[in-house]
Amino acid sequence: MLPIYLSFKEMWRNKGRFLLFSLVIALITVLVLFIAALADGLGNGNREYIEKLNGDLIVYKSDVALSITASQLGREKLLEVSRVPGVTDAGQVSFSSTVVRYQGAKELNVSLIGVGAGKPGEPPVVQGRGLQDRQAKEAIIDRNVALTTGLRVGDNLTIKSIQGAKEKLYTLQVVGISDGRQFFLQPSVIVPDLTFEQIKPGAVPTGNESDLISNIIVVRLQHPSQWKQMESVLASQVSGIQAVDKVTAYENTPGYAAQQSTLSTQQFFSLLIGVLVIGGFFQIQMLQKVPQIGMLKAVGASSPVIALSALAQIVMVTVIGVAIGTAATLLMALTFPATIPIVFSPMAIVLGVVSILLIGPLGGLVSIRYALRVEPLTALGLSS
Repeated sequence: MLPIYLSFKEMWRNKGRFLLFSLVIALITVLVLFIAALADGLGNGNREYIEKLNGDLIVYKSDVALSITASQLGREKLLEVSRVPGVTDAGQVSFSSTVVRYQGAKELNVSLIGVGAGKPGEPPVVQGRGLQDRQAKEAIIDRNVALTTGLRVGDNLTIKSIQGAKEKLYTLQVVGISDGRQFFLQPSVIVPDLTFEQIKPGAVPTGNESDLISNIIVVRLQHPSQWKQMESVLASQVSGIQAVDKVTAYENTPGYAAQQSTLSTQQFFSLLIGVLVIGGFFQIQMLQKVPQIGMLKAVGASSPVIALSALAQIVMVTVIGVAIGTAATLLMALTFPATIPIVFSPMAIVLGVVSILLIGPLGGLVSIRYALRVEPLTALGLSS
């Protein structure tokens, strides 16, 4: 109890100084948590749709380096994949980018995704119903579109599409709302595959089922645990394709790996700065307390008591700073609109808080070592 008592008494007598440094630690906490949340948010924006696919494998055209936009698979490949033993269902999925017009002149950039009605690739809905007809003028919107536009089940939305050299408007009925299904950092509008062919931007579409070209094929397996073996089986029985799991698919999304490594590097350097700042503060503190440490040793205080006192002080200051920083971060998060790509996942918060709580004592190790080396007579100026 003596080390804690000594630490608390010093902090109480120098409240302003220690509170100021706790606020510095709070700012470091805010920085670390926001970088972690940004990494999760941007990562979700790129991988959310693929990560949540209701399938076990994703099939690409071979020799496209797992690029979704470069992959082009025809209807015949879907039929071949569906006939492979062990495959229970398969569905084509196509991607494009377009604009939703709402409330008159307001516009929202979205990912337009074409799926087979009732097939793998169509997301489950939390409101309304799923797609029922491959040619119906209907759509499922994800929660991000719903939050931004205010659209609800039963409302009509307008798709603005540039086809050839002309701008065309298509009206679709919202029949369902799914959870977050972002793709390429854009909220998603999911439509039946033949409707997608008619309204997608680009060249004038044919809308012919036999000419239906998709970017990927989502495969549902009879035995999902055997996905590794099925990758090889599909590649051997269907020519010109490559099958991978969902993690491999979203990790090869353009820019995903570079984005995540950049944010991880920023987080690492934020923690490194925290170690240096905390270490520097307590080192200066220790230099100012050399006479007091010498006096304590002169009256019989042992080295373990001195070390534990310094460690307790470091831990208390760090805990106060982290608590303030975490509370401030969560309060600020409540003010952000849903469109900002920041996600405070419980795991990211816990890892961030634990990391900063660990770097506090780590940064203070030098000052503790210095305190243990203080000689009482030298510190009091009584050495010969």
